[in-house]
Amino acid sequence: MMKKILLAVVLCGGCGLMTVSAQQAEERLPGYLQAEKFTKSKLDKMLFSTTVDPHWFQQGNNFWFEYKTSEGKFWYVVNPSAKRKELLFDREQIASQLTEIVQDPFEARQLPIAELKAGEDGRTFTFKVVSKADSTFYFSYDYPSRKLTHLKGKKKELDKPDWASVSPDGQRVIYAKDCDLYYMSIADYQKARKDEKDSTIVEVRLTTDGTPDFGYGIPYSTLNTDTLCNGKRREVWGYWSPDSKYFATIITDQRNVKPLWVINSIAEPRPTLETYKYEMPGETGMPEYHLYLFDVQAGTRKEIKTAAWKNQSIDLEGKPFEQKQRDMELIPRIWQGDNNHFFLTRSSRDLHRIDVCTYTLGADSIVPIVKERMNTYQETRPIHVLKGGKEFIQWSERDGWAHLYLYDDKGNLKNRITEGPWHVERVVKVDEATRTVYFVANGREAGENPYYEHFYKVNVDGSGLKQLTHGEFFHDVELDDDARFFVDNYSRANTVPCADLLDNNGKKVMTIQESDFSSLKAAGYKFPEPFKVKAADGVTDLYGVMYKPFDFDSTKVYPIIDYVYPGPQVEAVDYPFRRMSVRTDRLAQAGFIVITVGQRGGHPSRSKWYHNYGYGNMRDYPLADHKAAVEQLADRYSFIDITRVGIHGHSGGGFMSTAAICQYPDFYKAAVSCAGNHDNRIYNRWWSETHHGVKEEVSEKGDTTFAYKIATNPEIVKQLKGHLMLVHGDIDNNVHPGNTIRVVNALIRANKRFDMLILPGQRHGFGDMDEYFYWRMVDFFSEHLKGKKESSVDIPQR
Repeated sequence: MMKKILLAVVLCGGCGLMTVSAQQAEERLPGYLQAEKFTKSKLDKMLFSTTVDPHWFQQGNNFWFEYKTSEGKFWYVVNPSAKRKELLFDREQIASQLTEIVQDPFEARQLPIAELKAGEDGRTFTFKVVSKADSTFYFSYDYPSRKLTHLKGKKKELDKPDWASVSPDGQRVIYAKDCDLYYMSIADYQKARKDEKDSTIVEVRLTTDGTPDFGYGIPYSTLNTDTLCNGKRREVWGYWSPDSKYFATIITDQRNVKPLWVINSIAEPRPTLETYKYEMPGETGMPEYHLYLFDVQAGTRKEIKTAAWKNQSIDLEGKPFEQKQRDMELIPRIWQGDNNHFFLTRSSRDLHRIDVCTYTLGADSIVPIVKERMNTYQETRPIHVLKGGKEFIQWSERDGWAHLYLYDDKGNLKNRITEGPWHVERVVKVDEATRTVYFVANGREAGENPYYEHFYKVNVDGSGLKQLTHGEFFHDVELDDDARFFVDNYSRANTVPCADLLDNNGKKVMTIQESDFSSLKAAGYKFPEPFKVKAADGVTDLYGVMYKPFDFDSTKVYPIIDYVYPGPQVEAVDYPFRRMSVRTDRLAQAGFIVITVGQRGGHPSRSKWYHNYGYGNMRDYPLADHKAAVEQLADRYSFIDITRVGIHGHSGGGFMSTAAICQYPDFYKAAVSCAGNHDNRIYNRWWSETHHGVKEEVSEKGDTTFAYKIATNPEIVKQLKGHLMLVHGDIDNNVHPGNTIRVVNALIRANKRFDMLILPGQRHGFGDMDEYFYWRMVDFFSEHLKGKKESSVDIPQR
């Protein structure tokens, strides 16, 4: 048994850092010492920016971006036409000027510039600085002349209210207040930018019947709805007609949705009860969607009939108003269509039926023009209109793969745009002038990992398909407004992220930036290793990533831990580079081999068959593939000990890891299950019904109900042989703590031993207790996969 020790605290000249004596360090488990090198606070000082986020100028094709390295923050302006990147600021000069004005000492590598924005002229920037005295200073900066101006008395004009939906003609804005809809003139909006309480502002009220459960400006499943009626202006998600005469929006009636509760036991001075609306699978009280059309000038409202199925949903799709010369920072959103009609999507509750519909001004109802039907759930993407609504592009998985189709406005198919055994993920832009579609897809390039996304373009008639990004990487792209240039952030799990600038033919213009890994590598960082194995069927390829301790010794034998997430909306595997996580890289540093791997039924970016493999069997469908993956890796690598297998997951992964250790009790020796939806009968209706399925039943009287039955973890915990640790935040309003409590109840009644950790005041994520959770997880796996731990040692939270 490991000798118990106490950590000595040594004060370093008042710095308060904890240190450990050399003798004590020798007695520590090596894995713990290695893991302590990579706490989040330390990692935040080793690796900074990993992607370029371009902010395109409103005129031309230039953009600026901010990037941080071990030398501090830099701000750059890129001119694609000139193939030039240059510093926006002389950092030394700006630091000196800010010190004189703000009267705080600044230096070039520690500039506190915040909320940087480019003006319409492409040369004037604004930003703010907060002083140590908590005063806010606003500045204007002329890029060509390098002139800095302190904006005294103009601070409010730089703050952009987030509640305004501006009309395309720039004459008025729509917003919500106290659950009703209002509008004001653009002149009054400008007054509100300076002072939202200006008594001269004229507000025109469009509705009077809004309530917290059925009103405007209400985020879906809003918590504490009483705070909505406090006189504050709020954003309304809706779309204008291109001519600015009409505004269409969808609001949901949640009056029949039942409430759920969590108790914050550490609230001061008394524990508080939090009430929120929450839909559970199979229930009858569901949100009802209402489509309203407002004639803004006349101040009238009309409800459009949309009903086809019980508990259906509707989605009104829009797009940014395409106008390069803007008088405002706010970008209008217009509906997909012309001045007289727009498109929307209607979905049945079981998602077996999807209709693309149109609405024409003056009509009472929407009209379905394209009907999609399938025996499992279907997904949708926004449609994209051409010729002012005379044509539109639809994304569909109707042939088993996600592709694009061109229709006329009556719903007649004109032609397929893409086809083949690969997946179109999304349309980035449709250039109407050249009738070119720019889109992201994956799985098309032979020999590549099918999850690596690439950027493509194709003509609307289906001709001229061209790959624009190359190299076996995951490519994350940002296209400029004119579709002339795009930024390509590319990486793999095992490469340094880099960003290039390319033109719309895929020709490289210049390298923009590569991430600074110098500090991380100096600390001993090593990249994880991608791998490929077969699924349990022996046919389907599965892709994963292996994480090793950075001090890995190939002559040793390590326990293996599988970090899991069942999806089906995503898998646990990161294919582009990601920062170190307590659940993968950092867990490996404690002396484990950690893997992530996909499974049939997981990620949607493969075939429809792959994605729907687990439909109707949400508890058990991913388990066999993960067991098969671990077995293959153990056969492949002698450093993996197949007799010491652990499993860990969060949310759906918490559900899956508990199911795995119970269904394969002789294979998995230990499981850490966090925030698991162990009983999907009380979990989120959308996720449960979508991916497991719900049966719509119509009685002889014509009444419609929805039957739902799913296998749960409490039903199988009696099979547990290994070691299980359950973790949950006590105010988790996503996966309610009742999911874990039900497993605990079943475990106790089956006379099973287990560990449990409740994290007070934590939601679905573990917030500022993530580091504490990490060490408890390391303790647990060290004890049950290695036979030793250091739970008696107070690990410093650094």
